[in-house]
Amino acid sequence: MEKTYKIAVVNGDGVGAEIVPAGVSVLDAAADKFGFKLEKEEFPFGAGYYKEHGKFMTDNALETLREFDAIFFGAVGLPEIDDTLPARDYTFKVRTSFQQYINYRPVKLFSGVDSPLRYKTEEDIDFVVIRENNEGEFVQSGKILHAEEPSGVAIDTSIFTRFGIERVAHYSFKLARKRNKKVTNVTKSNTLISSLAYWDQVIAEVAQEYPDVTYEKMYIDNASASFVLRPEIFDVILTTNLFGDILSDLGGAIMGSLGLGGSGNINPEKEFPSMFEPIHGSAPDIAGKNIANPIGQIWSAAIMLEHLGEIEAAKDIMAGIEHTTAKGNLTKDLMGTATTTEVADSVVEFIRATNMVIT
Repeated sequence: MEKTYKIAVVNGDGVGAEIVPAGVSVLDAAADKFGFKLEKEEFPFGAGYYKEHGKFMTDNALETLREFDAIFFGAVGLPEIDDTLPARDYTFKVRTSFQQYINYRPVKLFSGVDSPLRYKTEEDIDFVVIRENNEGEFVQSGKILHAEEPSGVAIDTSIFTRFGIERVAHYSFKLARKRNKKVTNVTKSNTLISSLAYWDQVIAEVAQEYPDVTYEKMYIDNASASFVLRPEIFDVILTTNLFGDILSDLGGAIMGSLGLGGSGNINPEKEFPSMFEPIHGSAPDIAGKNIANPIGQIWSAAIMLEHLGEIEAAKDIMAGIEHTTAKGNLTKDLMGTATTTEVADSVVEFIRATNMVIT
């Protein structure tokens, strides 16, 4: 019997209206080839929806989205909308409501793409940033007092719990067992001597349960430099909400473009839907020109299918991306001339044309 997955499609804003349909075309090709069905429903949530309705999604959006197996999302935000709102009223709300406590952001160099790191090759750049996605610095627990007065005060409080640290740590070590068996905890406990000292303590305790996995601790400043100077030392990076946000964009940069980066906001237990999106923003300055790089969105599609259990289909999409970049089918951000549609069509054609089993 053909397996069916319910997918909520949220284009969002800006280039989302171009890259999400591009990603959907790839998903449809993979579903046809590998014998499963995607039951898709589109939702207009985002900053554009806010402009019309004064909110980023409907009042019952979370209840509606909960009925889906996954959310395939583009990007959120427009220049004319307060940029503190999209995260608070859409992205963070979805991530926390659905306990998407894993932010999974892989970094790799694709064939045919030159990294800005001139001495590094595809063998050197291949790791994953695992960002704790529900706690830490982004809990938005804070306040501004007397803003216009000389005595004005602004406070944000980071929150770290044993429960939250343990679950992201276990996920990271289990992931490392499937890869190259190394976890690097990126921290700054020499200056954040309470919150991140506790973070380090709990992770070190979890590490003892995985004696087959090499564990090391690295401060964020050293890690940032090492991304550029020696990315080959990393396998699975485990870090906090804020540090992971920054490092994963740096990861996109060393790949050659933020347009290449895919990600998943994952609830590993599948008690709630997970959300899959590219790492970049809505880029309204290039929206409507058919020049946005869809690879980050397409990679997110592969991550989504892997999460759903369609491993071979996910591998085939990744092979299609490699095939496309290797032949020089690159968008403007990678110094190419291909359109959004042409890149997606190339991946679709690869999937349809090949019958091989991807291993």
